[in-house]
Amino acid sequence: MKKKQKKWVSARHRIIRNLAYLILNPYIYFKYHAKITRFKEQGDRQYLILMNHQTAFDQFFIGSAFKGPVYYVASEDLFSNGWISRLLQWAVAPIPIKKQSTDARAVMNCLRVKREGGTIAIAPEGNRTYSGKTEYMKPAIAGLVKALKMPVAFFRIEGGYGVQPRWSDTTRKGKMRCFVSKVVEPEEYLAMSDEAFFELIQKELAVDEGYADASFTGKRKAEYIERAMYVCPKCGLSTFESRKNRFSCKKCGWEVEYTDKKELVGVNEPFPFRFVKDWYEYQNDFINALNPADFTQTPVYTETCRFSEVVLYKNKKLLDKKAEICLYGDKVVVTKNGERMEMPFSKITVATVLGRNKLNLYFEDKVYQCKGGKRFNALKYVHFCYRYKNVEKGDENGKFLGI
Repeated sequence: MKKKQKKWVSARHRIIRNLAYLILNPYIYFKYHAKITRFKEQGDRQYLILMNHQTAFDQFFIGSAFKGPVYYVASEDLFSNGWISRLLQWAVAPIPIKKQSTDARAVMNCLRVKREGGTIAIAPEGNRTYSGKTEYMKPAIAGLVKALKMPVAFFRIEGGYGVQPRWSDTTRKGKMRCFVSKVVEPEEYLAMSDEAFFELIQKELAVDEGYADASFTGKRKAEYIERAMYVCPKCGLSTFESRKNRFSCKKCGWEVEYTDKKELVGVNEPFPFRFVKDWYEYQNDFINALNPADFTQTPVYTETCRFSEVVLYKNKKLLDKKAEICLYGDKVVVTKNGERMEMPFSKITVATVLGRNKLNLYFEDKVYQCKGGKRFNALKYVHFCYRYKNVEKGDENGKFLGI
């Protein structure tokens, strides 16, 4: 006799949610100074929430705006942390998805939650913004939404980049707001083409904070910007080092201050970019102009990292506490316990950054994670990998770099 499938949606999730927000709502107000507009029109309906992604706390902003439990689509890495993952699954039951890929299992789980009456939240970007501007979205999100046939609530988060940039460890004093900007009913978007509906999704979630719109004060505003930036306007490929409100290029010594207005001001000479967004776009263009074949003989970067195998939906198996990781134009080479391991980009199916600076590589039939030190820049590995893939498939003008 076939065993009955256990329900995904549980009354337990509602109880846990209500108890948790007795603590979380005051924390959100005092920590993030976030003005959250409650979605009073929700009633007893279930929704598909589409959100832009700015801070590590975005899911809790949604939970504060909506009543009842929300089932979040989350990176499968969240489910590979042993007992902590099992506790999260029991308490809030997030929906796992493989980053930067089409995941049929995630789609089936979303359909299951929908059938059981749950509200679902998805960040179509799949990544937190590095620059304050909404990141790349896969057009497939339009097809997924149409398959679910749920009313869509667009949830906008504004000011989150100023308060807590992805590359930073600190939260700045400033204001942000979170609210449902638009609701679209199934009959409305099902009548649209996938292309037109995707354009609507992009429009509703487009947020650009690459300008001086408000003040965000703090004593360590520039710290760890090197997790995002690795191209110097003067030196090209480089490394940076930050301290408090300033950072500098380790090659040429160019020093820059990060101001309360999110502006970049040169200290020893003028800096050509006023905001991180402008510099970030320049960095992307720089990588998209490189020929990967020029960087295959000697490593572009050599660093140390904590190297693990991710046993999906179980745990992480540590392979070496201080492995050496080398980035080339066509591969990543990891030396663990004296053993050299080559991972050609042609055999890496997915390269992605998790959190602030963890690198996950889906290589052959396994997943490996590289966790460097505080200043480790995982983004450059992803950029180099996707630049190689674009060139390899004959799309030398391709702009997508994995994020």
